Amino acid sequence: MNNIILIGLPGSGKSTLGVILAKTLGLRFVDTDIIIQEHTGRLLQEIINTVGAEEFIRVEEACILSLDCSDTVIATGGSVVYSSRAMQHLKSGGITIYLEISCEEMISRLKNIVTRGVVLKSGQSLRDMYYQRIPLYERYADIRVDCSDEAFESVVEKVAMKIKGMNARIT
Repeated sequence: MNNIILIGLPGSGKSTLGVILAKTLGLRFVDTDIIIQEHTGRLLQEIINTVGAEEFIRVEEACILSLDCSDTVIATGGSVVYSSRAMQHLKSGGITIYLEISCEEMISRLKNIVTRGVVLKSGQSLRDMYYQRIPLYERYADIRVDCSDEAFESVVEKVAMKIKGMNARIT
């Protein structure tokens, strides 16, 4: 089996869902935000505050381009879609799943915006970020799954069914 790459907005559940999905499917789990923190020795928000959003995106891209794994669920940071190189690298090794949530749902889930490590460009609101990123997530998604107002276990079931359906069409 190839990798399963989870993309989506901050608060869509990529990390939490990724852990459950990996356990359910018997795969390894990697969170690229953790890789970035380990690589730099700093928290995501500290990196963003220190070097800015654009440099953070370059650091994120470099960490993702260094990933070499298989049979892994990969939870990405929400800003990964700003790098076409990073996305092509991820997509070359697996299925990309876009975890969809509404703008209102994203805003309600992001209680710790000051410390969470969300990449907002200068002057950008959460709503602005939402509408800027949606076309990028849609462009890179092989599968789209609505995650608004659902328990993680039911989303895991939806994802697993869609992956099986996609694999059946490929083979």
